[in-house]
Amino acid sequence: MTTPVNRLRPRRSCLAVPGSNPRFLEKAQGLPADQVFLDLEDACAPLAKPEARHTIVKFLNEGDWTGKTRVVRVNDWTTEWTYRDVVTVVEGAGPNLDCIMLPKVQNAEQVVALDLLLTQIEKTMGFEVGRIGIEAQIENAQGLNNVNEIAQASPRIETIIFGPADFMASINMKSLVVGEQPPGYPADAYHYILMKILMAARANNLQAIDGPYLQIRNVDGFREVAARAAALGFDGKWVLHPGQVDAANEVFSPSQEDYDHAELILDAYEYCTSEAGGKKGSAMLGDEMIDEASRKMALVIAGKGRAAGMQRTSTFEIPEA
Repeated sequence: MTTPVNRLRPRRSCLAVPGSNPRFLEKAQGLPADQVFLDLEDACAPLAKPEARHTIVKFLNEGDWTGKTRVVRVNDWTTEWTYRDVVTVVEGAGPNLDCIMLPKVQNAEQVVALDLLLTQIEKTMGFEVGRIGIEAQIENAQGLNNVNEIAQASPRIETIIFGPADFMASINMKSLVVGEQPPGYPADAYHYILMKILMAARANNLQAIDGPYLQIRNVDGFREVAARAAALGFDGKWVLHPGQVDAANEVFSPSQEDYDHAELILDAYEYCTSEAGGKKGSAMLGDEMIDEASRKMALVIAGKGRAAGMQRTSTFEIPEA
């Protein structure tokens, strides 16, 4: 019997690592990032891509990636490199790979094409069919317009990712600083983009991931941009430098107080709806009334806390009659 794949893995911090740099590939294994993606696209010069494929296979098979989601970003379908990226990496290291990230996705057909290629490789190599997931990166206006169809294109899809640099260029945004607000616009220029990606992800039970912040030494700036995405409900953000990892993990985790409170709500609701608790549809937790809607909201926060490995510091006590 096939084991169900966990498509909702922790992805608070998604660390980008050039696939052509063995030193960086070695160092990434020891960093506390939830996800590491080994990059064959923008981080690899065209002449370095063929060798980088084999370097990635070696590090996936021989490295210690314990506790991390292992992803490879291939080149997009408009290039001549994509099929060879996928074939070499998946045939060479399929059992040690969790997802393929597809950049510059413009329509559902591009996701379907990757799904079919992965299925062919898995069947040929005797790998478990369907285990390897797909992460779809939205990087231009056409991709954003089609994001709902993209999110539904394959059962392999795990995340929808915002790629801000290429997106800003594709819509002629008046800014050279990736992720920062363009001058002359008093509101949040990214709100519509982020919300559209988030809605497509949530409607299809997928995760939504924010893209990179390129000023790698400006941790305060990174934290501010990450907090914006986290406030909306995004699950995580790309990190380009070890110094951004801890900030991402912190921003996309609930506070200890919120985590404890969420767990208490779940305990209190379970008790109040039970036989012993009087089979009530709502109850009081301190001065707060809780009901089924409270439970759903608490599940989100508790789930994020559990995924982050947080431990409770409070215990539910059955109220006195």
